[in-house]
This record gives sequence, C-alpha cells and structure tokens, in this order.
Amino acid sequence: MEKPPLMKDLTLSASPVLDELRALAAERILVLDGAMGTMIQTLGLTEEDYSANGHIHGPGCRHHTDHPQQGNNDLLVLTKPDAIEDIHYQFAMAGADILETNTFSGTTIAQADYGLEGAIHDLSVAGAQVARRAADRAQASDGKRRFVAGAVGPTNRTASISPDVNDPGFRAVTFDDLRRAYGQQMEGLIEGGADIILIETIFDTLNAKAAIFAAFEVFDKIGQRVPLMISGTITDASGRTLSGQTPTAFWHSVSHARPFTVGLNCALGAEAMRPHIAELAGVADTLTCAYPNAGLPNAFGGYDETPEQTAAQVGGFARDGLVNVVGGCCGTTPDHIRAIAEAVAPFAPRAVPA
Repeated sequence: MEKPPLMKDLTLSASPVLDELRALAAERILVLDGAMGTMIQTLGLTEEDYSANGHIHGPGCRHHTDHPQQGNNDLLVLTKPDAIEDIHYQFAMAGADILETNTFSGTTIAQADYGLEGAIHDLSVAGAQVARRAADRAQASDGKRRFVAGAVGPTNRTASISPDVNDPGFRAVTFDDLRRAYGQQMEGLIEGGADIILIETIFDTLNAKAAIFAAFEVFDKIGQRVPLMISGTITDASGRTLSGQTPTAFWHSVSHARPFTVGLNCALGAEAMRPHIAELAGVADTLTCAYPNAGLPNAFGGYDETPEQTAAQVGGFARDGLVNVVGGCCGTTPDHIRAIAEAVAPFAPRAVPA
C-alpha cells in the first residue's frame, strides 16, 4: 500500500540549509526581519504604482484584472521589485539573518479579492527571487549568510469558524481548498529560491494544518524536506488563538510537522506576548521564535513603540532564555531590527528541552 504524503515525508532527506540553520542557532540567537507592510506604507504608492501604470488592466496582459490593486502589497514584487528588494536589503543590513518574502497574501484565496488568482505562481517565484537578490547583495557587502523564508499567510478565511452567526455550521473554505492554495504558493516560493517555508500569523490551527499538509505534499514532490517555521497569533488577553487554542494546545497540534521553529507573531506587542511565548518555550521541544508588533496600534492604526522600547522587551525574552529566533511584526522598521539584534546579542539561545 502506498504511504500517504505525510508518512512519505518523514523519510525524506532534509535540505542542507537545515544543518546550516541549526549550527548558527546553536551559536547565537538568530534575527528575523521586520514589517514589510509598514515599510511599504512609507513609500506613498498610488494605484498606478501597484498596477504598473495600468499595465495589468490592459487587454492581453499576462495577469489581466479589472479590480483596483492599491493595497495589494504582494503584487509589488512584479510591479515595483526594486522597491521591495531595497526594503529586504535594509532589513538585512540592520542585522536580519532571515528575510521573509513579500508573499503574505500570495494564495488564490487571498488574491481573489484583487482578481489575480491566476498570478499566484508568478507572485510566489518573484517574491522569493526578490528576497534572494537582497540576501545575496547583503552577503556580498558584509560576508554574512542570509536565508530567505517563504512567507505563507493564513488567508482571509477560516476553516474552523463560521463567518455567519446565523449558521454556525457554515464554512467559507474547506481544508482541501486551503491545501491546494497553499501548495501552489509553496511550490513557487521554493522554485524562486526560498530556503525556508514560514507558515505565519496563524489564527486558526486548522488552516495551519492544511498548510502543513500542503508542505508535506510539496516536499514529497521535490524529493527534499525544506525547513518549516510555524508561528501562531494570540489574539487577545485570553491567551488563545482566534479558534480557541492556548499556546500549549497550539504546539501539540503542530508538533507532528517537526518544525525548525515554533513561535508567535503579530496581534500583541512584546510586553503582552511575553507570558505566551514563555508558555510555548516551556513545552516545545524545538527552537522558539518571537516577532511581536511594535506595541499595540494607536487610534490611527499606527505604532508608537520606539526601537529602544521594543528591543528592551525582546532583549528580556533573550535574557530569560525564552527564544532562539527574534524579529519584528507590524510597526517594526530596520531601526527596530537593528536595536533588537543588538539587545539579544549578549545572550545565549534558549536551551531546547530534551
């Protein structure tokens, strides 16, 4: 009997990158980059910038759509690649070891809002290539190896919760819908040169399970296991994900994937995240990763926490042995990442429980 993809994946050889990452992580705390969206907002881009002066709207275009594109940040890897590469490069030179691709919404499910479901392969490949160029430029500048993490967001649909309060049994997406969408994105990311697959901002663990299953299928297809980073989101003071799991329950739900790291990102600033990353660090038998927001958003949706304030709190994570990888999410700039890298440098990485 043929083994299912999950079982076959367990016998695959790991990518050589995993050994590199593990060796570096044994020496020091690794640094992830900061908020791509925050940096894009500073560029003041217009609809014409997003759509390449209307080129994606014209007849015969490779990815024709009539939808407005302003706000579709993933599209910028095709229409403004130099700008995205420069943001990656700034984060790399600020101290990031791992650069996340600008592909957070790069699935058919999320891109349906923009009418670009047919562009997923190109968005994924280009997203990884742009980040890889920045990583290589930074390495040529200072000799320091950088890694590219293919960013896989949660999509804008949940497999566990009904969007209709009058029909609790209704689901706007199925497990297989998610699995296929994630798989298509991951194939493109790996083809474009991603070293790592990062399943992030997980508010519904069932969505994450579909992404993990898709990853196993892709690994089986390419004949090699790529390192996985998995990061959940605690949505409020209850200490649970949107679908109701505690950090401990979340870990036990994804531990079968044997991720390179498990951690938390987004929703909370470092101060509010601390007890939850501490809980996760106490149960996970793999490396832990934390990349909080620059505090909580203000009344205008911006973030006021300074690099020094964020770094002091993340430095406390490191001092107390809670983390192996750190970085920043919403509101964090290259200055935040530089300060975080300096704050954690004196401390040893968390010891993984035996």
